[in-house]
Amino acid sequence: MRRMVAPVESSAMSVAPQPPSPGAVGDHTVVGVLGLGYVGLPLAVEFGKRFETRGFDVESCRVAQLRTGHDATRELTPAEIATADKLTVSESIDALRGCDVFVVAVPTPIDEHKRPDLSAFEEAARLVGTVIAPGAVVVFESTVFPGATEELAVPLVAAESALVYNRDFFAGYSPERINPGDKQHRLPNVVKITSGSTPQAAAFVDALYRRIVSAGTHRAPDIRTAEAAKVIENIQRDLNIALVNEFAMIFNRLDLDTEAVLQAAGSKWNFHAYRPGLVGGHCIGVDPYYLAAKAEAAGCKPELLLSGRRVNDGMAEYIAERLAELMAEASIDVATARVLVMGLAFKENCADVRNTKVADVIASLRERGAKVDVFDPCVDANAVTETLLAMPAENTYDAVLIAVAHDAFRELGTARIRAFGKANSVLFDVKHLLPADAVDGRL
Repeated sequence: MRRMVAPVESSAMSVAPQPPSPGAVGDHTVVGVLGLGYVGLPLAVEFGKRFETRGFDVESCRVAQLRTGHDATRELTPAEIATADKLTVSESIDALRGCDVFVVAVPTPIDEHKRPDLSAFEEAARLVGTVIAPGAVVVFESTVFPGATEELAVPLVAAESALVYNRDFFAGYSPERINPGDKQHRLPNVVKITSGSTPQAAAFVDALYRRIVSAGTHRAPDIRTAEAAKVIENIQRDLNIALVNEFAMIFNRLDLDTEAVLQAAGSKWNFHAYRPGLVGGHCIGVDPYYLAAKAEAAGCKPELLLSGRRVNDGMAEYIAERLAELMAEASIDVATARVLVMGLAFKENCADVRNTKVADVIASLRERGAKVDVFDPCVDANAVTETLLAMPAENTYDAVLIAVAHDAFRELGTARIRAFGKANSVLFDVKHLLPADAVDGRL
């Protein structure tokens, strides 16, 4: 039997599906994963090692690539994808019919007004509603504000399916903890938060994830608690980086090296190590606005949260201004200069350019008149509108800005990076990639 429980019959004597139990997680379980990006693909691969797993993505080109074993995000190698011998992928939602579990891992960005954009999240819920059968469980992994799963997604599943929540189908929330570009902290070795809409559903969801997460799970008391836990993880990091970014601005005025100060302070056991820089991507620079929106709707103004966002959102302009100041000190006119920006991804060693703040630095430099070239060997040139250099020409640039700490840049070394610039060029290191005495300025 593939179904965990029998479907609801039309007879007045029919018995409604029973909540799933941990014991229902077995080799017969069929898992459907909606969204095969940075979050969904690692999930589908891990599930696909143990259960029949069907992956779905709306982008047919993404599905075609995955069928050949190619992951454009570079999170998984062809060999790693090949280990999921029970995984199939499709661009047809009908391929998910008959699944016992539906796992939703779609983007939850913000719009141009920095308000939560839940369109993909809600559309995924509707799609689940078109294929879900009685007795199934739908688990959401997308980062949202507390209450979004049961207030927004579940009603859409119910409306599309005509099934009754917590009688005919059940829900869970297990927030993603993927760290793009990180080859050490992978899905199986990071503790997973789980939750469910009933005690039985919670136990089922927890048992399901324990099959693929060797680090174990933390079972939250309810879905809203799990949602809140996820969103504050990134907010805490955002605020800490904002504090260090403000330190960097202060220390620049005081003619102090920020890295030297942080290393000295870090000699105390309880000093937390954070470094200044640009804060972009699909999580840290986005999630605070989700909690802020929910807080404001509840009549609470999150002042500290939003203050940290303002600091971090302003770093791109600050970096462009700092570089312009250094160039002026070297008698270089930014309005006629050629500038090389090294790095376009939102963080080191990944191909992800979503919400990258490097783009804002580039725009700010161009507004000042500079001719800007961009070099990022980690980013797929076909995936961005910005023209990327295969390799910068030597003795060409008036200024070189290291914006992202890719290992590939570290391997180039100081001399090679210096060689991209002219004899009197300025080298500014945002990420402290090179020694302090090898650069003309850094955060």
